[in-house]
Amino acid sequence: MPHAPFGTRREFLTGCAAVAAAAAMPRTGQAATEPIPPLRPVRFGVSTYSFWQFREEPAPIEACIDHAARMGFDGVEILQVQMMGDEANGRLQRLKRQAHSLGLALCGFSTHQGFVSPDPAVRQENIDKTLHSIDLAYRLGIPTMRVNTGRWGTSKDFDELMANRGIEPRLPGHTDDEGFAWVIKSLEKCLPRAEECGVVLGLENHWGLGRTAAGVMRIVEAIDSPWLRTTLDTGNFLEDMLPQMERLAPTACLVQAKTYDGGGKWYTLEIDYRRVAEILRHARYQGWVSLEFEGKEDPLQAVPRNLAMLRDAFG
Repeated sequence: MPHAPFGTRREFLTGCAAVAAAAAMPRTGQAATEPIPPLRPVRFGVSTYSFWQFREEPAPIEACIDHAARMGFDGVEILQVQMMGDEANGRLQRLKRQAHSLGLALCGFSTHQGFVSPDPAVRQENIDKTLHSIDLAYRLGIPTMRVNTGRWGTSKDFDELMANRGIEPRLPGHTDDEGFAWVIKSLEKCLPRAEECGVVLGLENHWGLGRTAAGVMRIVEAIDSPWLRTTLDTGNFLEDMLPQMERLAPTACLVQAKTYDGGGKWYTLEIDYRRVAEILRHARYQGWVSLEFEGKEDPLQAVPRNLAMLRDAFG
């Protein structure tokens, strides 16, 4: 087909450019907006806690990684206390290599600390413990680490705390305002190391002053650092579950999805994971969803079934 004459062709191209420019410009009274990129598919991990739950029988991290690969997970969240004190660098690198060889990411590191104490020495001990955990996460190549506020410690034990729905009295002579100040100052001392190592700390709704979304966000907003976000545990809101999830979702760097096949160890919640998925999509959450099985059924049977349920709920 012959080319159009030069003048006609130039007019044609100029006209096309004008039409394209007009289409790209906002209409009168509208502000220009950038296109919103699509959300990436959710990746599912599993907490090593799912295969142990603090039972007497051991559940080595190595075995949990093998289970996760066989069941079709994308990643593994490691519970630090489950390492049973063997934190030598050689073992850390073997765990990292094992996961990589099976096509799994090490997606989270769940740690325990408690900053709610009037004793500066106790708080410093927990700061040091948290700094050590950040170093472990760094050597494992894990990008996010769960942290806790800690609690008053006035319950006899964890069973009593759970019987009281996670509520316990304050230490005599002290206030919640004091407790929040202790937690904020302690976490602020951990953040330089987190930034240096590239490990985002995720403050979890995990009893104590972090029992509610309001308590968690009071700390996160006071510190206002990109290296302190939230870990959203779907099973730790015992009242107003969905509204509290909505409060944490925009700042979440990890979501722990609790399930209770066979009945829960301390309680059982009915969690609508289709609604949870909607909340996370609305918040444009693009992190990991880590399954935390806390039921009495055999985890080797329940966990893969729960993974299928989560994949279906999140679509």
